[in-house]
Amino acid sequence: MNKTRASGRTVGGLRTLSLQAPAVTLLLLWMLVPLGMTLWFSFQRYNLLMPGMTGFAGLENYEYLFTDPALWSAMGTTLLLVGWVLAITVVGGTLLAVLFQQEFAGRGIARVLAISPFFVMPTVSALVWKNMMMHPSNGVLSWVAESFGLPAVDWFSSLPLTSIIIIVAWQWLPFALLILLTAMQSLDEDQVEAARMDGAGPVAIFFFITLPHLKRAISVVIMIEMIFLLTIFAEIFVTTSGGPGLATTNLAYLIYIRALLDFDVGTASAGGVIAIVLANIVAIFLVRMVAKNLED
Repeated sequence: MNKTRASGRTVGGLRTLSLQAPAVTLLLLWMLVPLGMTLWFSFQRYNLLMPGMTGFAGLENYEYLFTDPALWSAMGTTLLLVGWVLAITVVGGTLLAVLFQQEFAGRGIARVLAISPFFVMPTVSALVWKNMMMHPSNGVLSWVAESFGLPAVDWFSSLPLTSIIIIVAWQWLPFALLILLTAMQSLDEDQVEAARMDGAGPVAIFFFITLPHLKRAISVVIMIEMIFLLTIFAEIFVTTSGGPGLATTNLAYLIYIRALLDFDVGTASAGGVIAIVLANIVAIFLVRMVAKNLED
């Protein structure tokens, strides 16, 4: 009887493995082949404008990048962009989640309208902000400024990074709102009511009941957003093209410049490896943070 069970388990295990093997193999190829090619080209002299200059370059591509001021400028821009967007979306999403949890007329419609910007494609949202909101002559923000007697602002020339932060934060704020509003649904109303009966005001309830309850959801929002914000590209490409100068060139856009504008595949691949290492460091830190919050 034991042999039959053991045999059955073995056959069932082999059958399960045979069903999983194609999907797992495809997933591994999907990940490992591009990663392997990126690593290979990062150690090669490969410039499409100079096809005769080929061969093993060793660490030359990495040395060139680490001595290039553009890399450090791009990394600083990336950190500023990610940090400010996270601050705006987490704080704004938390406050909006508390607001939309309250009962008021038209709450359902307001929730849908507040979440809808997340479903707009990045290219479309960038074009809308560039041509309809932040245009120095015909934009809505210019009209508002002129209505108050203030001079119109050429956002993408005078405040380029701030403009990108506003556009990206506008797009990701609904995502934070959606996650945090979902978490608010599980808040124990009896606990809130008990706190009110004990004399706690709205501020005390927010800081001592609501905010601790949203701790896990906020960790998830930070983790997911940070992974995606490290690769922001479309908004920069459509609006500022990384300029003026390198003012809005993040790491992803710098790799694009090296690969498709300078045609330097080797240096661009080295930049891609650096971006992978940076993303993995951030991911490890965030996963540990979320795991700690779940344990608590």
